[in-house]
Amino acid sequence: MSIAKFRKKPVVIEAAQWLPENEDAIRTWVGNMYKCPDFGGNIVWHIPTMEGSMDVIRGSWVIKGVKGEFYPCKDDIFRRTYEPVVSEYNAMDYDRLVNKGEE
Repeated sequence: MSIAKFRKKPVVIEAAQWLPENEDAIRTWVGNMYKCPDFGGNIVWHIPTMEGSMDVIRGSWVIKGVKGEFYPCKDDIFRRTYEPVVSEYNAMDYDRLVNKGEE
């Protein structure tokens, strides 16, 4: 068996960061999210995915995949994996989306 290196194909996806001010919009966009309490009694939102139900934690991103499926992605992984499609954002939005708070 030989091990080879691969690069992800450049695919444009839709995504939104799960923040208090846009939770309602994301739930409407995804459509089939549901909530239930975690072990500490806190309400946690879930997204049914092809791999089973996944928690959506504040600050993570909700991604619409190439087959129309939705899934959450932690912020640090999202930032290492994706970049905004610059033609759809002005420079201020790009800076806000990618470099928020980083100097």
